[in-house]
Amino acid sequence: MHPIDEHPAATRRVAAATIASALLLVPAAAAAQAPDRIDLPNGWAPEGITTDGSSLFVGSLADGAIWRGDPATGAGDVLAGGSEGRVSVGLDAEPDAGRIWAAGGGSGEVHAYDSETGDLLVTYTFDAGFLNDVVATPEAVYVTDSFMPQLLVIPLGEGGALPEADAVEVLPIGGELEYTPGTFNVNGIVSSPAGLVVVQSADGELFRVDPATGEGALIDIGEASVSNGDGLELVGQTLYVVRNQLNQVAVFELDEGATTATQVAELSSDDLDVPTTAAALGSDLWAVNARDFGQGGPNEEYWITRLDTSAIGGESMDDHEEAAADDA
Repeated sequence: MHPIDEHPAATRRVAAATIASALLLVPAAAAAQAPDRIDLPNGWAPEGITTDGSSLFVGSLADGAIWRGDPATGAGDVLAGGSEGRVSVGLDAEPDAGRIWAAGGGSGEVHAYDSETGDLLVTYTFDAGFLNDVVATPEAVYVTDSFMPQLLVIPLGEGGALPEADAVEVLPIGGELEYTPGTFNVNGIVSSPAGLVVVQSADGELFRVDPATGEGALIDIGEASVSNGDGLELVGQTLYVVRNQLNQVAVFELDEGATTATQVAELSSDDLDVPTTAAALGSDLWAVNARDFGQGGPNEEYWITRLDTSAIGGESMDDHEEAAADDA
């Protein structure tokens, strides 16, 4: 008989400890596999990024194409092909409807894509200056115009049904939110329970906008700044403001009425190179790097940078989804 068999209880304890140690290592190993950087095709010229909760989607300024990738492995491919004259600036995913929305910049177009097949579902056309960012709500899709004081609205039908191509609306912006001629004004946009939240890039300020009236109200951010503010991402009451030329993301906590925002952290990385927008997935924030905004040509390298938000202490996307499930 082997000596260890003389102590079966001890044997069981050793085996149990070994199994427990192995199980504890599995999540850590899985987490370590997530890349810190995901390369995009050369010449992609990204600006907008979004997620449906499992995949990442990145638009192209070069031809409007949409790339889809796996954040766990970094593997990806073109979901929707581009075409000459088409542009994809800001993106937003509508997971329940299986759609991706893309703002079309100076083209005045907004495109809706099938997030599974990449099929172009509808194109909506507006009289606009520069369609910069987009957010989808259960009632409507809202698009910012950086040159004209207006939001472009695509009202959704029952069950999120898409309206006809000409069934669009224009919502003039007013109140405290003013535009400065000759520069980029309102840029990123998200939806909160208290209304729409936008960043005014020209003034480096945050505003709450009433989706029914278009009236803008200044959000008090104290001594903080959101200069160079670009894309926004909202998880619960945690607001991420991407500050492109500064290569950083400012993290704020919004109050329930979206009247004040307190800066709680600042995220940065040596890997950032003019980040424009970001998408939250779990405790990760994936920031896309515009670099030269497409001026580098077809051989220019572009990529996505992963930023860890777990140390901030705010709400992660996983926490937010669990809370939403509990409320339901």
